[in-house]
Amino acid sequence: MRPNIFDIATKELNQDAFITWLLQFADDNYQSVDQHLNKCGKTFVTQLIQKQNPNFNETISKVEAGRQWENIDVWAEVNDKYLIIIEDKTHSNQHSNQLARYKETAEKWCENNNYENPICIYLKTGNESQTSLNNIQKQGFSIFSRIDFISLLDQFKEATNNIFVDFYERLTRIEKSNNEFENKILKDWNGNDWQGFFQFLEKEIYVDWGYVNNPNGGFWNAVLNWDYWNDYPAYIQLEEGKLCFKISTDPDEVELPEDMTRGEVRNQLHDLIMTKANDFGLNHIRRPDRFGRGNYMTVAIVDRENWLGYDNDIINKETIVKTLTDYLNFLRETIK
Repeated sequence: MRPNIFDIATKELNQDAFITWLLQFADDNYQSVDQHLNKCGKTFVTQLIQKQNPNFNETISKVEAGRQWENIDVWAEVNDKYLIIIEDKTHSNQHSNQLARYKETAEKWCENNNYENPICIYLKTGNESQTSLNNIQKQGFSIFSRIDFISLLDQFKEATNNIFVDFYERLTRIEKSNNEFENKILKDWNGNDWQGFFQFLEKEIYVDWGYVNNPNGGFWNAVLNWDYWNDYPAYIQLEEGKLCFKISTDPDEVELPEDMTRGEVRNQLHDLIMTKANDFGLNHIRRPDRFGRGNYMTVAIVDRENWLGYDNDIINKETIVKTLTDYLNFLRETIK
């Protein structure tokens, strides 16, 4: 495989540059420069506007686009009538109320310049949980996903421009890697496989997933539920290979009685789960190797081979969904 500039230039700023470059090609002035890129750019602009105005069908003729206006990653003025703002993300997530600030800035600009309401886009070429994306949509931003981008570029894959080809090939490789978990043995799984697996699960079971960064190197995790036992959040979390029954004593979520310690609360739920597991014949639920003392504590564990598979196994998705559903029902019955 030949060198790919976007395998080298992996930062979000470089993706910002590609998006801006493609938007600029949508202007009529560039029809004679590269017909394929001009048509692709126009289609890109149309699809972005249609994310928030589904009936939009105007001809795209004038487009000005740039980067880093009022901290907004990418902006585009279209036909002297529409303003598109894009928050561009590869692997990071939105933070610090930034989307609300950007939307307010764009709305004020549109009002002052007699433009339509701004088109607010959250463009994501990496992975993010659907729970997180739903929250972004509630803030008035529409999602333009990696699948959306690949579908767009696929319509114009006869383009020969090296920048276009490199970006398209990199996105399709990322998408392929995201789905390889279905046919890989478990010992070969990496972060991409866990992300793809969690994306599958969120379509079958409620899952909020993401990356936990810690001094030991971090891991991908998925929370399957958020129920309550004696006012304490009790939930199942998949920590890559381990299925963990956990409890939260985070002071932002619950207030500990003065005569109770975190350890005592943890031990009570542990004892309850182990007793009920014996009653239900769930012999794979075991005590953790050691108990923690933090805000979020593991009270019981199921090892990977007992819910997902062994090193040389390829997963059976349907069986795993049933197994996880059974464990969820068990926890809810136990803490009811």
